[in-house]
Amino acid sequence: MRIQFLLVLGVSIFMACQSTSKTPPIPFNKYTSSYSNFDSVTCTKLDWTAKVDFEKKQITATAVWHFKNTTQAPNIRLDAYDLTIHKVVVNGREVKFFLSQFNEEYGSGLSIPLSSDDSIVSIDYTTGSKAKALQWLNPEQTAGKVKPYLFTQCESIQARSLVPCQDVPAIRITYKADVQVPKGMLALMSAKNPIEKNPSGNYQFEMELPVPSYLIALAVGDIEYKAIDARSGVYTEPVLLEKAANELSDIPQMMQAAESICGPYRWGKYDVLVAPPSFPIGGMENPRLTFSTPTIIAGDKSLVSLIAHEMAHSWSGNLVTNSNWKDIWLNEGYTTYFERRIMEKVSGKSYNDMLWELGYQDMLSDFETFGINHADTKLCLDLNGRNPENAFSNIPYEKGAIFLKTLEENCGRTKFDKYLNEYFNSYAFQSMNTELALKFMDQKLFDGDTLFRNKLKVREWIYGPGLPDNFVPTNPSRFIAVDSLRISFEKTGIISSVELKNWTTHEWLHFLRKLVRPQSLSSMTYLDQNFNLSKSQNSEIAAEWFKLSIASNYAIAYPEMEKFLSKVGRKKFLEPLYGEMKKSKENSEMAQRIFAASKKNYHPLTAIKISKLLNAK
Repeated sequence: MRIQFLLVLGVSIFMACQSTSKTPPIPFNKYTSSYSNFDSVTCTKLDWTAKVDFEKKQITATAVWHFKNTTQAPNIRLDAYDLTIHKVVVNGREVKFFLSQFNEEYGSGLSIPLSSDDSIVSIDYTTGSKAKALQWLNPEQTAGKVKPYLFTQCESIQARSLVPCQDVPAIRITYKADVQVPKGMLALMSAKNPIEKNPSGNYQFEMELPVPSYLIALAVGDIEYKAIDARSGVYTEPVLLEKAANELSDIPQMMQAAESICGPYRWGKYDVLVAPPSFPIGGMENPRLTFSTPTIIAGDKSLVSLIAHEMAHSWSGNLVTNSNWKDIWLNEGYTTYFERRIMEKVSGKSYNDMLWELGYQDMLSDFETFGINHADTKLCLDLNGRNPENAFSNIPYEKGAIFLKTLEENCGRTKFDKYLNEYFNSYAFQSMNTELALKFMDQKLFDGDTLFRNKLKVREWIYGPGLPDNFVPTNPSRFIAVDSLRISFEKTGIISSVELKNWTTHEWLHFLRKLVRPQSLSSMTYLDQNFNLSKSQNSEIAAEWFKLSIASNYAIAYPEMEKFLSKVGRKKFLEPLYGEMKKSKENSEMAQRIFAASKKNYHPLTAIKISKLLNAK
């Protein structure tokens, strides 16, 4: 009886810390997708102490937040997602806290009472099994298959499942971290990083430049480093290190090109972590340490424009950041434009024109999915009450980039580059919204000439759906030649391997995308036997080929496609392939079977998205 009484008493005390009847519900801001009161109490610095436990698949941590309470607010409110809060201490005194009811989309609000002169809060907690920012990999899910691996992906609102925080891009913080990991493993963050393993498994990090919460990042695994030059290098598993370093050896040249366009790189080192195959996106622009999918390692440097994109984020996104996810085009449109400018310098105009056209095709695919007049084809989005994940499509990337390219072509490159430099310098380490960006554009690019601005249909580009009629297609000369060969192949069923021997990945993608669907069995067999497409080691070509194979019912490719889907976790490939399979009953059943067997290898957010796509359990 006494034991039961003590148990009940203990639970009651715990619940009292979690909630009190006098505490009002924590308000949720549907415009920012946040429970935090960042506009009243502003976090400025994080001291984070963490222990990574691979057996329990959890992080036990203490987050010490330094904040400014200029409004004399009675509490500080933070975002949390599936975190178990053990203790909260404010300026040295333990306090009761309130954690609101858990929401699958947004997590919970954590409310902590304050006195007028408080400036520090310490939170002891552990991460949960539902954490959307964390992916725990068993050894067999890695490239080396020797040790487990952990990586985070906090964009857009997943940092709250790693650390209780004000999980909005409008707030920027500096941080220091002390991270304990199992011996024999290397830990890395979006900060100043070690280049070799510490025998004790203890690592210290510092990011002294202010960053938004979604750019906090952590990776732990059997990782090694290889320098490319004095300020850049590659981290990855030992079995991939030489191949990755060779593939990314042009990083210094890209950096030189980037700095010649938009001024000095301000973050110190620029390194790339080539993550395990389950990494859900192409790349993540974590400051000082881009996280990248291994699918860019093609052996011929044909897919490294992705690195140019993530590098460009060091200016657009990391240096000047969208203040709200509805303005994501300010991050991704500027970055995609800047990426293409870098690639033009590195690879030449004819090559870069192909990148513009393929991006345009990706955007048209999303226009078709949404509908040309759908609100999500606008650059400035309405995310009222919507998860920011819904903001991510090709449209803010490609339409945003084409808009900026249109401005450059009409204003002249010299003037446009001057405007870009002024933009990044004037708002460095600050947040930006669409209206403020337009005001700055009026002043610095249009010199107050509203008639010229209106002639370029600026507001129509940003606030209108689809594409304005002043868009000028790229029409790459190299794709004109590809189209000629494609048309001949569709008539004769034969294509000369001699004429294709110098094709890049991009010419192959254009060829495969433009082939009439469905192709005949004989045509598919011919292409596969002559060019070994089902076994292509180029992930972009393989994914496009498998999509064509599904549309053409070319079952010979399905075993290789299943292998591809079982090991590659990149959403860019998974969504189109599962979506194509869903179009017929027979292939839909195949999709369900493949997904059931492969989802353990996918990032949590990717698994959720594919499950919804397939209506899987």
